[in-house]
Formats: sequence, structure tokens, C-alpha cells
Amino acid sequence: MKIAIEGCAHGELERIYETIEGIEKERNIKIDLLLCCGDFQSTRNVEDLQTMAVPRKYLDMCSFYKFYSGERLAPILTIFIGGNHEASNYLQELPYGGWVAPNIFYLGYAGVVNVNGIRIGGISGIYKGHDFLRGHHEFPPYSEQSCRSVYHVRQLEVFRLQQLSGNLDIFMSHDWPRGIQEYGNKAQLLRFKPHFEEDIANGQLGSRPLEELLKMLQPSYWFAAHLHCKFAALVPHHRGKRVRVDKRDESSSSSSSESEDETEKEQQCSSSVKAVPVTKFLALDKCLPKRRFLQLLDLPVNVEGPPILEYDAEWLSILRTTNHLLCVKDSNYYLPGKKAGSLQERSNFTPSEEELEYIRQKFEDLQVPQNFCQTAHTFDAQEQSNYKHQHVSQPAAVLNPQSNDFCTKLGIDDPLCLAILASGNQLPKTANVQETTSVGRKVQEHLLVDQETTVTTPSKRKMNLSLPAPTARVEIALPAEEEEMQLVEQVKQEPPSELPAEISLNLDANSPLIKKLKRRNQSIYQTVDNED
Repeated sequence: MKIAIEGCAHGELERIYETIEGIEKERNIKIDLLLCCGDFQSTRNVEDLQTMAVPRKYLDMCSFYKFYSGERLAPILTIFIGGNHEASNYLQELPYGGWVAPNIFYLGYAGVVNVNGIRIGGISGIYKGHDFLRGHHEFPPYSEQSCRSVYHVRQLEVFRLQQLSGNLDIFMSHDWPRGIQEYGNKAQLLRFKPHFEEDIANGQLGSRPLEELLKMLQPSYWFAAHLHCKFAALVPHHRGKRVRVDKRDESSSSSSSESEDETEKEQQCSSSVKAVPVTKFLALDKCLPKRRFLQLLDLPVNVEGPPILEYDAEWLSILRTTNHLLCVKDSNYYLPGKKAGSLQERSNFTPSEEELEYIRQKFEDLQVPQNFCQTAHTFDAQEQSNYKHQHVSQPAAVLNPQSNDFCTKLGIDDPLCLAILASGNQLPKTANVQETTSVGRKVQEHLLVDQETTVTTPSKRKMNLSLPAPTARVEIALPAEEEEMQLVEQVKQEPPSELPAEISLNLDANSPLIKKLKRRNQSIYQTVDNED
């Protein structure tokens, strides 16, 4: 499967698809999947623009609304995560992911999916320490503060991702993991971005939670954006990955020696599981001429044919069993751990076989349903040509039928619903499925859907507040691998200019693959936004 990875999109969706189309024609290949690493800017109308954390003079509709309305159809399956320049009100409708437009899928606050056997994970937003321990308390219309805090990474998503076992082929983030510069050409990075030197010296370049996830998940590939430059690195892993076990710790009073012996036995039983030795990291630039914003990756797949998007059973189980940890308060709270709270409280939510079997029965078909529906009106370029000079209020919160169906089926709560209720407000009605016959017809023709997809909209949001019984779990770590310091030194001395099995694209402004572009976004995010 040929996969295109894009850095910061900044709303230039038409330009990205045109670039991919030009590459396909020039090289006589077919790109099957597009991954975008944040700042997607899925703005549907002028009201959505008001929820973006950028100065008013830089608000631009760009081209996403054409794909939302059905005027254009995404030519390839597109999966993206959120960054720090987003239509946050729309993305909050889909906290656990969903279709923002036909053939364009958002992973949610965090998520894991499978495409023809390739396991893809990701986390949205950027890290800010003062919001990391808070709950998802924001909902539109936003204040000046919540307009920014809404896209800050929270501990719950990191905790949930830490429960994963098995191999991840690809992981996406907007931020960089902290310390990643030590595994690539740091000198070259500082020549291109000299102002990074102070942040590196203070240990502030990149995200600390992502550094922890990198060490724990050990994906084969990690792609990022945000800092608007291309940077490659090879990260060796000296410790084995945690694997899923079915046995639970029934005794809370066992001695430390007995626990160590049991862990050693489990490690011996799990010695056949091979850890990922190296993660290939690549950060990409934003979509502008003379910027390295696109990368091609060719991966073998287990399933032939067109790309099919499926839920990940393990991730669904984690969402279900950690639903009681969801917090919507504007205050710090803490998640269960080995040394916190009662020893009987469950802290390891890596699914057991029984929990996975429950998901398989609940979701007989893990394929993500084609249930996109419009929940807002679409921008009209002719009627609203002077929209930049209009003063428009932020939209009110809207409940998306996709989230309603997903949460009801899985038996979990919608964070947006809980945040609205916790504030003392009434829940808005779930948005009706608007008449999008022409859009649905185009989607069916493109995806070769044989049967018409129907979406049912419940009249009232069902809230599931039942809590699973707390239990303890055994956390197993694989034996440590031999240190690979030689590899690290080799990377430092001869840092990779590009990743193996990939095609590096440095698209020049005069390239036939790129037309002249109104550089409306060139200076938007370099100086005015202190979040970058």
C-alpha cells in the first residue's frame, strides 16, 4: 500500500490532492491513503472560523467546505489528527473520531484504526503542562482561554494509548516527542531553526507525554508536524514492549519477591514476542512552495484491494473499560496507578481475551460505517465574498449523530454531552441528518457501495453512567534487549536524510506538480501564534 503523509495542511486540501494527483501521473503509481498530521482546518462556514485560535485578519475559509458540501469528493481515503489551528467546535462533535466529510476521517482526541491490516494510531492537539491534568471541560461558544485549551492534550488520552499492546505500524502526532532531536542531525536542525537551541537546552522542545508514548508504543513509523520543518531520526528501543496477558492479580498482599518471580516466569513465556527495535521518525513542513511537506511510504498489506477502514478491537475495549475515568471538570484530577489509591483499584486496562470477545460480539463487523452527515450549513463563496469583514458570533454546541451512535453501541459517554450537562446547560438536540442525496450518491459511486447506508438519529441522547467493577491487572514487561549504542552513534554521525523505503519529496515552486499558490498562509503561523 502506497501511503502519502502530509505535515501541516493549514486548509490547503485542494492543493494537497492536486499535488498527489500530479505525482501519480508522473510516476504512474496509485496512492491509496493520505495521512495528515494536524492543523487540518476543517472549517465548514464563517461561524466555524470564529473558533480558530488565530488573529481575525488571518481567518481564511480555504477549501475544506467544498468537500463537506459534496461539491468535491476526496479522491483517496484521508485520515487526520487535530493540531492547534482547527475548527474546534466541529472536531468536538467527534471526540472518538468520525467522518468530517465523505472519505475524510478524523481520529478524535486519540484513536487507533486499521486499514487493510496496517495499524494506525494517533493523538490530536499540542502539549501544555497547565492543562494536561484537567478534564475536557470546554464546549462552544468558547472563551478566549477555552478557545486554546480545547486543543491541548489531556492525560486521559495518553493513559489510554499506554494500554495498547501489540505492534503499531504508524503513529501520528502534531507535536514532536521531547528529545527526538538527539536521534537525528541536530546540527542541521539548528542551522535551519536556530531559535530551537534555547528550547533544546531547557528540555522544552517537544512533548514529554509523547516521549513516554514513543518509548512504550515503539511504532515502526512516527510522523509529526507543528514545527514547520523536515527532520528525520532513528530511535532505537532498548526495552521490550508490554504484551497483553489474561491473568489478573487476585491478591493485593503478595510479597515483592513472589511478584518478581511471577513476572520473570511471564517474561520467559513471552520471550517469543519480538519488540520493534527501531522507530523511524519523520517530521514534515507545512503545505507551501519550496517546503518539504509530503512523504511517500510503501508498506506491504495483509488484505488486497481498495483500502478499507476498520475500528481496532483493542482500542474499543480500552475506551469502554476506561469510560469511568472520563472527567469534564476544569480542575486537575489523577488517574489510577500502581502507587495511587487502593491496591484493589484497576490500573492496567490492556484488554483480556474476555473483554476483546465482548467487543467482537458487539461489533460483528469492525468496518467503520459510511454514516457521514452534515450538521451545519455550508459556506457560500458567492453570497459571502466579504466574510473577512463580517463580525459573526461563534456557533452553539451541536451533537453529532455519528458520536451518538458510536457511544450508544459501545456503552460509553460523549465528553461533549457531559461537559454541557456539568455546566448546568440543557443538552442540544442531536443534529438531524440533512438531505444530502447528491453527496451520498457521489460517495457511493466513488467507494463502490452496493447498498445504501442509512443513519438513524435517536430522539434523545442516551447517557451510560454505569461503572465497571474495579479489578487489578498484572502488568508484564518483556526482557530488555541488548543496548544498541552503536546504532545511536551511527545515526548521530551519519543522520538519515530520508527514511528507508520512502520517497522524499522536496517540491519546488517551479515544479510542474505545483501550480502558483496564493501564499495566504505563508506568514500566518510563524510569528503571530505563540502556541507554535
